[in-house]
Amino acid sequence: MIFGWLKKRRRRRWLEESFDPGWERAIRQNVAHYRLLNEDEQKRLQRLIQVFVREKHWEGCDGLELTGAMQATIAAQACLLLLEIEHDYYRMLRTILVYPSGYFVRGRVPGGAEVVEGDLPVLGQAHFRGPVILSWQHVLDGGRRPFEGRNLVYHEFAHKLDMKDGVVDGTPVIRDRGQFRRYVEVMSREFDQLRAGRSSGLLREYGATNPGEFFAVATEVFFERPISLRRLHPEVYEVLRDFYRQETAARLERAGYGRA
Repeated sequence: MIFGWLKKRRRRRWLEESFDPGWERAIRQNVAHYRLLNEDEQKRLQRLIQVFVREKHWEGCDGLELTGAMQATIAAQACLLLLEIEHDYYRMLRTILVYPSGYFVRGRVPGGAEVVEGDLPVLGQAHFRGPVILSWQHVLDGGRRPFEGRNLVYHEFAHKLDMKDGVVDGTPVIRDRGQFRRYVEVMSREFDQLRAGRSSGLLREYGATNPGEFFAVATEVFFERPISLRRLHPEVYEVLRDFYRQETAARLERAGYGRA
């Protein structure tokens, strides 16, 4: 109980501070979606960022000097997913590691007629009960070019939402039973369509890897190309809209992006 009280006290103190103008300049420059939010949404997102940046342990890797503005850029994209849902600032996540660009991990790779151990190029990872790892170059690419259907931060933090219930299965915590059943029905059917090669092409093939990757890929498209998602996969748009509680297609249409 005492630790929960201390946490709430710290958060209240942080939220009493003015939002760092340098952070906001960086977010406006690096996170195009932030500029699509109305004033109230921006203010609420800023409050999420203030807590998120301070509660997480941040490390720059391979010589990257990680600044507060860089942390705020990442936090703005991660917290956009939380804007309208019940959350505790990704409570199970403690550490965020940021590389200058892509990095390599040991893994099993094709080697002629057999599979051998080798170095795999990676842009980001979300470890179960572990850190999120990101390429800063690709954080910027995704934030500044919002309509390409790919965003590294959305992808990895969607995994963290998926992991919240202790199972990595592409189904985040949905407390309404009817909404849960509808979500599972729609996403399972669309995942099978993608695996069978019968999808529209909007949801990239990497989403066919497993249901967890499908949810992460669909989340990217829900925020990046929601108008196309609503047109080509209306039921996927519907269940993600109901989960995130954001009308991302209408938001883009109000801003004049009628084809994203």
